[in-house]
Amino acid sequence: MGQLFGFQINRKDEKKGQSPVPPLADEPVSIAAGGYFGTYVDTDATARNEYELIRRYRDMALHPEVDSAVDEIVNEFVVSDNNDSCVDINLENLDIGMGIKKKVRDEFDYIKRLMNFDNRAHEIIRSWYIDGRIFYHKVVDLDRPKDGILELRSIDALKMRKVRQKLGKMGSPPDAALAKSVQGTALEMEWGNYIDYYLYNPRGYLRGGAMGPVGDMSNSQGIKMAVDSVAFCSSGLQDLNKRMHLSFMHKAIKSLNQLRMIEDALVIYRLSRAPERRIFYIDVGNLPKIKAEQYLRDVMARYRNKLVYDASTGEIRDDKKHMSMLEDFWLPRREGGRGTEITTLPGGQNLGELKDVEYFRKKLYNSLNLPPSRLTDDNKGFNLGKTTEVLRDELKFTKFIGRMRKRFGELFHDILKTQLILKGVISPEDWDDMKEHIQYDFLFDNHFNELKEKEMQLARINLATQMDVFVGKYYSIEYIRKHILEQSEKEYREIDKQMQKEIDKGLAIDPINVTQLDQMDRMNQAYAPEIQAQQQDDQAQLDQARADDDHKKELQKIEAQPKPVAASASKPKKTTK
Repeated sequence: MGQLFGFQINRKDEKKGQSPVPPLADEPVSIAAGGYFGTYVDTDATARNEYELIRRYRDMALHPEVDSAVDEIVNEFVVSDNNDSCVDINLENLDIGMGIKKKVRDEFDYIKRLMNFDNRAHEIIRSWYIDGRIFYHKVVDLDRPKDGILELRSIDALKMRKVRQKLGKMGSPPDAALAKSVQGTALEMEWGNYIDYYLYNPRGYLRGGAMGPVGDMSNSQGIKMAVDSVAFCSSGLQDLNKRMHLSFMHKAIKSLNQLRMIEDALVIYRLSRAPERRIFYIDVGNLPKIKAEQYLRDVMARYRNKLVYDASTGEIRDDKKHMSMLEDFWLPRREGGRGTEITTLPGGQNLGELKDVEYFRKKLYNSLNLPPSRLTDDNKGFNLGKTTEVLRDELKFTKFIGRMRKRFGELFHDILKTQLILKGVISPEDWDDMKEHIQYDFLFDNHFNELKEKEMQLARINLATQMDVFVGKYYSIEYIRKHILEQSEKEYREIDKQMQKEIDKGLAIDPINVTQLDQMDRMNQAYAPEIQAQQQDDQAQLDQARADDDHKKELQKIEAQPKPVAASASKPKKTTK
């Protein structure tokens, strides 16, 4: 038996249940029975084991179309710029103290540095996408476990196997020695009479190598590693009949083979039918059959093309023995015919038709969940318009990338859990309450999500504005904020706190005052005709009063003017000299 290597995270006062079903039911494993992994007879010419399956995936990735598609998917998955990391942890929904949150963020940054994820994210995601699985060994100093994870070492998927083995009673061979050896170690059974462990073989499980023929992979070879010491993340796709993980590329196997065959057939057809060929009808008169054939061969040797182009060297040489499928036809014609004649056979028709190739290429891209418009020549531009201009294929592709990111986040989950528990930040019981509220935010390069959110937010605001006149009559403010503006309970409370701070600082108006002003404005609008009529009456009365006042002032001004002096009736006196 190999070496017992690794560690195990135990809970306090853990109650062990008796069940043959493993805790991770979504993780197919190999069953150790009789010292060998389970094998089966392959009747459909598919991969017999995970080794052949992974090798097929890697061979597929070397094809130009598949390589371009995988690069497009990985580039959409991993987005990085000069300032930010491509992934960050989100703890907004986690209800813990700020001190614990800071420690969790620091440990996550430490894990990224151990993986060198910011620099090698593209290679890591590409390997995980192609293989459909990824393994990391968590190196821990067993004498000083509180130091946490010291190193994360990537493990080739061809060198790892997960094994489930049933243990017998302590006194019954042949499992007695195994059951006794695992007591007190990291491989001690946790459920029923079964144990799970990883089997690592540095040489790999090769075809016909030291491990024997294909399918003959003994579980006694290699190093047994505890489950907790290995970080594992799969694609989530499984073949439960064969107990194997599948890659995202599994659906593209048939499409790629069809594309290869149609391309090869197209090349052969064009090489054989592209050039024009000639038919030489040679008049042999009344010559006997043997002499006619000899005469035909003499004519062929005389007029046949003797110059041959050598594609390897670029030379033209004289080679009469050169034969190919492009040779002309030489046919004898008896006396009484039309004599010697040369006829030209046309080449193949419709050699420029590529509809069948384009069909299978589009089928290949669809099988990889990649929009075909991404790699066609007629869609090279980028249009940042409204969401109505975004194709449905792009929407499906964005959701596919989101599901992949969710799945890959389980790798961070596993490593972060181990790091936090080993360093004493949290307990295993606390992790069960925290893990559902920890999210991993990847940078987005697709601006469709941002456009969608902005347009949806604008639509909600317009609807809330139209419903504002019915607040207090048919709807409440809380209903509009929760069901129209889509504000969660946490957002509702947080926004109220922020609004109150801004009101206290004088940066905003109290919504109560705003509501009162709005009510007064609506009342003024309702009584606008009466108010306007009253204002007109008041204005008329005011104008009349002003007119009367002006008239009185005119009268007073006239009365205040001095009256003219009356002329004297007596004659003027005469003066004496």
